[in-house]
Amino acid sequence: MRSIFLAAMAAAVLANGATAAEDPHVRALAAGYKAAFLCSGVFNAGRPETEIAADDLEGIYPDYQALVRTLPAVVDRQAKSVSVAFDPKLPPRIAAWRPNLGCAQLPIGAGPEAVAKLPRLEIEPPPAAKANWPDGDEKATGKTPKALEPLLAQAFDPGVYGGKTTAVVVVKDGKIVGERYRPGYDLHTTQRTWSAAKSLTATVVGRAAHLGKLKVDGPAEIPEWRAAGDPRAAITLAQLLHMGSGLWTDGPGNRTDEVYVGGGLVTEWATRMPLEVAPDTRFRYANNDTLLAARSVRAALGDGPDALAFPFTELLWKIGMRHTTPETDWQGNYILSSQVWTTARDLARLGLLYQNDGVWNGRLLLPEGWSRFVATPGPAQPEKGPGYGAFFWLYGPAQGLPEGTYGMNGNRGQYVFIVPSKKVVIVRRGFDSAAARFDEVKFARDVLAALE
Repeated sequence: MRSIFLAAMAAAVLANGATAAEDPHVRALAAGYKAAFLCSGVFNAGRPETEIAADDLEGIYPDYQALVRTLPAVVDRQAKSVSVAFDPKLPPRIAAWRPNLGCAQLPIGAGPEAVAKLPRLEIEPPPAAKANWPDGDEKATGKTPKALEPLLAQAFDPGVYGGKTTAVVVVKDGKIVGERYRPGYDLHTTQRTWSAAKSLTATVVGRAAHLGKLKVDGPAEIPEWRAAGDPRAAITLAQLLHMGSGLWTDGPGNRTDEVYVGGGLVTEWATRMPLEVAPDTRFRYANNDTLLAARSVRAALGDGPDALAFPFTELLWKIGMRHTTPETDWQGNYILSSQVWTTARDLARLGLLYQNDGVWNGRLLLPEGWSRFVATPGPAQPEKGPGYGAFFWLYGPAQGLPEGTYGMNGNRGQYVFIVPSKKVVIVRRGFDSAAARFDEVKFARDVLAALE
């Protein structure tokens, strides 16, 4: 709906000789975009503002690009917040950082006094001595095959694979056999996952199911759909995971700008879409299906502090993902379709959990067969390209990759390939643009060939 509105709005204002920059809501969204990415880049990742401006804030949606470059931002390092002015009669757009939960945006029109009301999660991970990989970072690496060494360098050469690479990690038989970072990045530098976060959502759902908190083949727990006669109440978690909910969206991709950069609530926006087709009859890639799956987990856990802590205490910290920050809206709903900041190594850890069929240190953390479930095609499939399982993309011989390969994909070049038959996990992070994409499939093929 939002992208359709923006297109219509842009046509109308241009016809009148105006520009999108004069639309007050577009200005508010652009200001929110700048506040959100500056806040997360500075306080989650510890990166310089100039670097964030060059990477995170360039090559973005055309609707916002010019405004994001010019709207003034103030970074308050003491308060750990960012404010971006966009309208002289309204407070600036504000994003504020909290421990564990990262940055949340205040709604449009909220002033700085509202920061104190943001949900917080004041918990600490269990003590971690110098733990060995993959629980920690000690003894993580094995010998890099000679044939792999030039590929690690070429991944950063836009003339070879394209794009703008920040990190590459290759894991073979549980050990890191290839790892390289852009200058200024290292194994602890976090970056936004974009839609690779959807696969983390599948894992959170799987963990909750393993603990008996919900049933994947049962109706999703969406409180906003409980009114008598609401047909959406019958939509199952599995249908959400397969992107087969049948809900109306504003087209493939379902940008959800109101939640991502508008300060809107997951519970206000993702839950309001009506049914359009029968569930399981159409594949439509939609951020809302992921937001609803995460909403279902929170509701099943009781919407209290334990639900907020659940991803950390029951999953992330159990598998060594100590440098991962899932962010929330201003009422504490996780925006797990995109807004997760993490490292290349932490994504490799998540890949290893699946490589090991949900087992970590001899303990089963996911339902038996969960890896097979997420890597099995859903009832409805994309019309072209890779297939789709349960918030994971499916690859194989059609892409020149081994049968059973599956992975996590995110905007701007976030890729994790899991190749069970080869016991390989391949991670690539970047800041690609629509005009300069990384050829992730070719890179994966070349890496696998080099490991033979």
